[in-house]
Amino acid sequence: KRQVTAFDLERHARYADRPRATIAVTGASGLVGSALCAFLATGGHRVRRVVRRAPRDADEIAWDPAAGTTDPAAWEGVDAVVHLAGENIAGGRWTDAFKRRVHDSRVRGTRLVAETVASLDRKPSVLVSASAIGFYGARDDDGPLDESAAPGEGFLPETCLAWEAATAPAADAGVRVAIPRIGVVLSGRGGALPRMLTPFRIGVGGRVGSGRQMMSWIALDDLVGVIHALLFDAGFAGPVNATAPTPVDNRTFTRSLAGVLRRPAIFPAPAFALRLALGEMADALLLTGARARPEKLRAHGYPFRHDTLEDALRRELGRR
Repeated sequence: KRQVTAFDLERHARYADRPRATIAVTGASGLVGSALCAFLATGGHRVRRVVRRAPRDADEIAWDPAAGTTDPAAWEGVDAVVHLAGENIAGGRWTDAFKRRVHDSRVRGTRLVAETVASLDRKPSVLVSASAIGFYGARDDDGPLDESAAPGEGFLPETCLAWEAATAPAADAGVRVAIPRIGVVLSGRGGALPRMLTPFRIGVGGRVGSGRQMMSWIALDDLVGVIHALLFDAGFAGPVNATAPTPVDNRTFTRSLAGVLRRPAIFPAPAFALRLALGEMADALLLTGARARPEKLRAHGYPFRHDTLEDALRRELGRR
């Protein structure tokens, strides 16, 4: 804990010359949002959570992204906005109806935030609006992909493209827009990692499919640090790959996870079984990937706390 606190203090110190800010956050109750809000508060910033119910106090702002409604007056005085909200892409089988929900939750919500920001008399200086490395699609054989790479093909790239384009009203109004394309977030507190643990803990874990598919990952505390940097470093604009500098293939990931847990990794999950169980989602999320490279973060000297997978897994799973 002392190491975490010291590292957090070091990150805050990088922008100590910036004034304390009022920051609105959508998706504040999620895995990333809750960690981000706590981190920002420790830095002396005022966090205003954007919620789907009636506000309980002055630090909450109401919105209804499905209906496309919010009160712009409630956003006045906000210095920066972080937009993280959106339907969980792994929250159900990918029927046409579910895919529409995923697409609309991201595009409509982002457009509402961007249009609201653009309408304010005193506009925030920056909108940090989440996207995902799903933008690149299935690109295992393409080598490292920086932020200039073209989108892939299929549902996820098309959704990410529309999701990012929905920030245009804010950018057109002169607000700096930074778009973190977030990789697989590793955290012992939630998300993908805890769901991977059970088969390994009972000794039946192993690679997924061929094991050759790439996994561009990032530790949760590094993602929080990246968003913090995007908020306060005016040199960031447009898409930013929010991934660790050392992506790995699935075979390497499963061996590393098994090693940290001190369990075997000898039972592969066959591709045909995953496709049978999950349908289209299996190919998009489990059986293919992309080697995203955080070129902009490296160019700005972003100090990754976890740049190797084993270090991130040991930290998140308490296996020091």
